[in-house]
Amino acid sequence: MAPLLNGYTNGASRHLPEDPSIFEARFSDIPAQIDIPVTGLDAEEAVEVNLEELLDDSTELCQLLEQEGVGKHYWMVIALAYAKQAKVDHAIEILSKGLGTLNRGNPKEKLGPLSLTCWLYLWKSREAPRVVPDGQPAGETKLKDYYLQAATGSLNEASRINPAFPPLFLARGVLYLLRASLQPPSKATAPGAPDISDRLETLRQSIKCFEDALRVSSGRNMMAIMGRARAYFSLGKYAEALEGYQDVLTKVPHFQDPDPRIGVGCCLWQLGHKDEAREAWERALELNPDSKIANILLGLFYIHDSSHYATADPAFGPIYKKAMTVYTQKAFKLDKELPLTCATFGSYFMMRKSWATVDSLARKAIELTDVNAVASDGWYLLARKEHYQDRPDLSRASDYYQKADLARGGGDKGYLPARFGLVQIQILQRDYDGAKFRLEKIIQQSKSIEAMMILGALYAEDVFRSQGSGIKEDKSAEVKKATTLLEAVRLAWKDPQKKLTPDSSVLVYLARLYETEQPDKALQCLQQVEQMTINDMPDKEPPDGVEADEVWTAKLREQLSPQLLNDIGCLQYHAEKHDQARESFQTALSACVKAGEKDEGIDTDALVTTISYNLARTYEAAGQLDEAKQVYEGLLARHDDYTDARTRLAYIALRQNPQEEGPKAMQALYETEPNNLEVRSLFGWFLSKSKRRAANIAEDQEQRHYKHTLQHYDKHDRYSLTGMGNLYLTTAREMRRDTDQDKDKRRKTYEKAVEFYDKALQLDPRNAYAAQGIAIALVEDKKDLTSAVQLFSKVRDTVKDPSVYINLGHVFAELKQYSRSIESYEAALTHNRASDPQILACLGRVWLLKGKLDKSPSAMKTSLSYSQRALAIAPSQIHFQFNIAFVQIQLAQLLYTLSETQRTLEDVIKASEGLEEAIDSFGEIAQSKNPPYPRHDIEQRANMGRNTMRRQLERAIQSQGEYEEKNATKLAEARELREAEIRRREEERRKVAEQQEEEKRKIREERDKMAQETRELAEKRIEEEKRREEAEYTTGSDGERVKRSKKKKAAAKRKKKGEENSGSETEVGDDAAAEGTKKSRRKKKAKSTEPNSGIDDSEGEAGAPKGKRKRKRLATRKGGQKEAAFKSQELVVDSDSDDAPAQPTPTQTNGADTVMRDADEEEEEEEDVVVGKPLQTQSRNRNARRIEEDDDDEDDEDEPSAKTTAEQYAEDESGVKASSFADNPHGDPVDESVGAAGNAGATEKAGPDDQL
Repeated sequence: MAPLLNGYTNGASRHLPEDPSIFEARFSDIPAQIDIPVTGLDAEEAVEVNLEELLDDSTELCQLLEQEGVGKHYWMVIALAYAKQAKVDHAIEILSKGLGTLNRGNPKEKLGPLSLTCWLYLWKSREAPRVVPDGQPAGETKLKDYYLQAATGSLNEASRINPAFPPLFLARGVLYLLRASLQPPSKATAPGAPDISDRLETLRQSIKCFEDALRVSSGRNMMAIMGRARAYFSLGKYAEALEGYQDVLTKVPHFQDPDPRIGVGCCLWQLGHKDEAREAWERALELNPDSKIANILLGLFYIHDSSHYATADPAFGPIYKKAMTVYTQKAFKLDKELPLTCATFGSYFMMRKSWATVDSLARKAIELTDVNAVASDGWYLLARKEHYQDRPDLSRASDYYQKADLARGGGDKGYLPARFGLVQIQILQRDYDGAKFRLEKIIQQSKSIEAMMILGALYAEDVFRSQGSGIKEDKSAEVKKATTLLEAVRLAWKDPQKKLTPDSSVLVYLARLYETEQPDKALQCLQQVEQMTINDMPDKEPPDGVEADEVWTAKLREQLSPQLLNDIGCLQYHAEKHDQARESFQTALSACVKAGEKDEGIDTDALVTTISYNLARTYEAAGQLDEAKQVYEGLLARHDDYTDARTRLAYIALRQNPQEEGPKAMQALYETEPNNLEVRSLFGWFLSKSKRRAANIAEDQEQRHYKHTLQHYDKHDRYSLTGMGNLYLTTAREMRRDTDQDKDKRRKTYEKAVEFYDKALQLDPRNAYAAQGIAIALVEDKKDLTSAVQLFSKVRDTVKDPSVYINLGHVFAELKQYSRSIESYEAALTHNRASDPQILACLGRVWLLKGKLDKSPSAMKTSLSYSQRALAIAPSQIHFQFNIAFVQIQLAQLLYTLSETQRTLEDVIKASEGLEEAIDSFGEIAQSKNPPYPRHDIEQRANMGRNTMRRQLERAIQSQGEYEEKNATKLAEARELREAEIRRREEERRKVAEQQEEEKRKIREERDKMAQETRELAEKRIEEEKRREEAEYTTGSDGERVKRSKKKKAAAKRKKKGEENSGSETEVGDDAAAEGTKKSRRKKKAKSTEPNSGIDDSEGEAGAPKGKRKRKRLATRKGGQKEAAFKSQELVVDSDSDDAPAQPTPTQTNGADTVMRDADEEEEEEEDVVVGKPLQTQSRNRNARRIEEDDDDEDDEDEPSAKTTAEQYAEDESGVKASSFADNPHGDPVDESVGAAGNAGATEKAGPDDQL
């Protein structure tokens, strides 16, 4: 629906009315004075009452009116005069006394005063307070409801006299409207349930009254239309309301009091057309610059517009300043009691913390408004005022927030900011469950970003409290809800239409939530916080002459929070990005120094100590042990009781010198801090690496240490429990399995290990080392490979240790999933274990198994390669040498079993050489001190290689050689045939390409030739045009180029042509005449259109002679007194007289258009043409010459010429001149009025340009 503003679509017309009488101001019909007739005096004498200077006490005036018994007109005029001066109470008093005097007369005389009294009570209701103001007694204040009841009484009394009195319908509709404004909005109902609230029913009654008022006024009551639109607006039917306001503007474009443009703008605003609403209000302000409603509404528009920008945005300030100073402030100056203005200004003073002003304005908005939404804004201001105090009264703030919400309907229809304020109050009161419940309801209804932020933060705080309390609770649901909500907020920042400012607290919450499960995402969040902080720095841009390189970025990072940089460094450390972590920690140390310079209250020593320790750990992880040792020593120099630094120094000493200084440092640390669990855990690890194996686990030194820790220090020490599980697991693995008793004892030892692991997992469900121990026990004891794979996979996601991948490789190998086993072993190699011979040996074993399964020599070659690498790293390990020999034997055996097509002679020869090496290796291994297998078994393998396999490979080499020799000739022939075929195809492609290129060359040549011919023809035409122009034109007396004149031909030829066609009869209608003006050039002579079809030839013969009639027609045209009956762009006159001069038409005289003629006329008349006329005109002249030649050919025939239709019509119709027109040979458009030619009843007169 196109909105109408001021009677025009979208207020397109900005033209103000020049006639001031169109709009009449309110009370403009009240006279300046009134004469009250006095009885007993002369008829012409009366008492004059000045209505512009009325007395405050109207008693004497009322007595005069009562004594004289004047009619109702005097009472009503005087009452309106008081009302004009805003003395409404006096006006009501006067009308009450007047009604008392009218009781003795006709009751219908009271209808007018009663109706006026009702309207005055409604006026007072608009100005009366809604609720009792603070500090005033309840009985002394008349509220809106009091005046509405008084208006209802007056209306009922008038209705008893005459219920069909027309003004009563409108008054009753307004009464219902005001009554509905005092009723609370309808509560939220179930979906599909009808709304049966009192307010809704009252509004429907008001619509019915307004429709009755329209009915009795035959649709001319504009106030009734306005009232009905207002009721529709209150019902939320904005489209219907907009249609009503537009209807008023359409019927009365300059209606201003009340201004329907205000209603148009409000409807457009609710329908989402905010810019169009602004235009409507601007139009209202243009018509009435002192419109307080238009000013405040425009102020609200610009306040809403400024909300799209952050307060730090440069665009925010000018828009908000315009809203407050240009519009809102002006509206407040016009009326300081306007509720909407008070509520708007209250928000401004709220930001300035002018609490007293806020309280005053908010209470005015609540007390004086008759709109529930404005009252809601007032309660909301009071709630915020109480909420933002230094010592807030939370109970009063909560009460005000609830009133603000209920004023707009509450529930789903309530006020969102008020509900949000209630949530904040509940959080301050530590009612977190109630706050979360309200926030979830808000998010379901509005998808509020702020609500999602707070709800996500509440769920995150629940998770963090649970982690800090040490109580085991499953908070996975809370973690999921928090991350989902906060990620939705983060995603909303990327929407440019929402113009949201990112909040770093959201990213910090996300980082803490992701820290355990997804540390990479946590690092991304903190890095985004870092970038946001840098972007907000005022001096982020480098000075002139300095490039924004890494050095400048590092300087900017030194201004960041040291805690943020430390957190980033920790996450980078756990991600094994040691270089980046080192840079972050070093920058954090520099940031600590700058932070201490800015704020001396910051405990920089604690920050420096923590960050320095983290930096040393980073050096240690990167293998820079000397740098790490230097940092630890610096920490001990500052804090000699820093146990963690002493612990790390002992560990470094153990790594650098595991034989002498390391054990001494470890023993010294243990003696110094025997009660520190971290020290005891490190000492237990040291014992596991340096102890001697004991036959009985009870005598094991490491086991005694862990047992002592659990018994005397902490029975829930997770490291000691895991260490005990490792001891029992290792013992069970090495136990004998010969008898059933041994097997049962071994099984119980595994169960003991699993008990310790399970206890550790109960204390810490994320203890990956305990979970890995259970998985190993499942494989070794229960052979439960599937469950073990699941456990190892979970451990792999938590612990970045090579042992996890090695165990996975073992399990996958047992499951014969060799590809996945190889992937796991290779992953273990990448974790600083590239030189581990055990992993290389495992890879060699798996590749061997894969080669045997797939019968793949290449896999076995890979196995041999890994086995050789393992032996190269540990040459003293005899079992690695055995692995190489065993793989060589297996490879030789596989190649012997393969067919000739699956192997090559080179492979067989190399396998034979490897077999010889394996035989020698088995001999050496059998003679060693500690062979991996019994010597007899190894010697048997060597003998099998010498006797059986050697002969098998010799035969394989011979047969493979014969096979490849036979196939060599076939392969050569096939290769030659293939190469010949390739050469043939290349030759064919070359010929095709040459042929295509030749065709393209010919086409190019033909195109060039055609283009050359076209250019030559164009040049010839230009030359011909120049010669023709020089021949046709000459220089006139005035110096201009004019066309040469032609000699006139004899009239006999014309006559002959006329006789030639005298026997023909033409019948052409109006359509043919119109069509004839659009046709192109014709070679035959154009015929005139006959206005009245069916003219008899005999009639033309019986008339006057032809020449006589023509002379008469020409004479009439020269007079120019009578206008032609038909309008035409060009008039053609035929004459048989040689002496008749050519009469130029006005078109020729003005030189605006080129005149079109028959060939005969072009021969008879001379025409001067100015040089420089358009090319189209020259083309028309050439066409005319061609027509002339064709006419000459026709003139040679001796046939009588027929009279033209125009001549016959001129002879037949007395008093009407004929106007002949020729076909337009060039297809130029003619005047549309020519379409009426041929109609004898045409009444349109020819214009002055049609006269000859």
